[in-house]
Amino acid sequence: MPVNLSAPDAARLLPVAGVELGTARAGIRKPGRRDLLVVRFSEGTRAAAVFTCNRFCAAPVTLSREHLQTSGGELRALVINTGVANAGTGAEGVENARQVCDAVAIALGVPIPAVLPMSTGVILEHLPVERIIAAVPEAVSNLAPDRWLEAAEAIMTTDTLPKAVSRRIEVPGGTVTMTGFSKGAGMIRPNMATMLGMIATDAAIVPALLQQWVKRVADASFNRITVDGDTSTNDTFLLVSTGQDSGTGQPPVKIASDTDPGAADVLQALTDTAIQLAQAIVRDGEGATKFVTIRVEGAGTEAEASAVAYAIAHSPLVKTAFFASDPNLGRILAAIGYAGIDDLDVQNLEVWLDDVRVASQGGRDPAYREEDGSRVLAQAEFTVRVVLNRGAVATTVWTCDLSHDYVSINADYRS
Repeated sequence: MPVNLSAPDAARLLPVAGVELGTARAGIRKPGRRDLLVVRFSEGTRAAAVFTCNRFCAAPVTLSREHLQTSGGELRALVINTGVANAGTGAEGVENARQVCDAVAIALGVPIPAVLPMSTGVILEHLPVERIIAAVPEAVSNLAPDRWLEAAEAIMTTDTLPKAVSRRIEVPGGTVTMTGFSKGAGMIRPNMATMLGMIATDAAIVPALLQQWVKRVADASFNRITVDGDTSTNDTFLLVSTGQDSGTGQPPVKIASDTDPGAADVLQALTDTAIQLAQAIVRDGEGATKFVTIRVEGAGTEAEASAVAYAIAHSPLVKTAFFASDPNLGRILAAIGYAGIDDLDVQNLEVWLDDVRVASQGGRDPAYREEDGSRVLAQAEFTVRVVLNRGAVATTVWTCDLSHDYVSINADYRS
């Protein structure tokens, strides 16, 4: 079961002016389930993206990069399939993704380069192109502005719950609405973005700033999570600006620079939305029973803070101890020690579990009692805080435990 996470309320997912969503049953992998999503955007919509750093990037990633460059960031449609990742499929995979984009462009009457593909599912298998193309008309016929929950459900793989979030804020110049979705539960250590995600807003954000913001938002959210330390071949995160009137009679809020009135508030709201979506991925991590915040403070650089945080978050020994609520916390010290800080003085650091100091002065804290560690680890959520005492830099990573179910889910993934 997900950790303190429930399915979003469809009534709370706000339509974004200029966005319509429609789903279909293409029979890609499992018969009878919605596994194809088409999203239509109004004319003038712009998008910016970050993608996986995996050198074996999927065909839809390759084609999306090409289309964004060709279109200058114009976005008129998004097509997402689940079941097959279309990764490790060579030139044929790119051609298959291209055929799907062509079919969507024709169905919607939009330029082909303004259509972006996303895929998720099993790697090393080819798309069932004919079935997907045959289902496009159904998805198009279902297009509506209020189908965000249905869209989030249609892109799930091993996710147990859909993930979608909305916000509406008031800034100088008017109201800004944003809604986004994400998917992911395994193969999560994004390293640029999450497996699949998008946030759309009706604010009119200039393309150059949009590209800066998508990186900032991803770095503060999707690049701060890990389930199992594996970077997917398909990671894609889109930030979309429609610049459309939300129906209030007011023109859209225009943002051209970080110093514009309301810009900081909009960026923070986008970041908060992305953090909520990213944390939902960890809370729904495959087999997860604990949601864990890893906080590293007092580092000399961001690089060493992140190295320590991820060493802890990726350690199978640490994660299995979390699952068992077993305060075998020497595993955390070991992870800190191999994080790659060659001149680390272990005599100076401290390790805390919530309000319990576990380690200090190079070893077990004199006041630490194991029952206190067990009490913290038995909670569904807790924080591991490491104070390095060698600088002023801090960073946070969100992760989960590693349970028996993670092995079962991944062993049976293709069956």
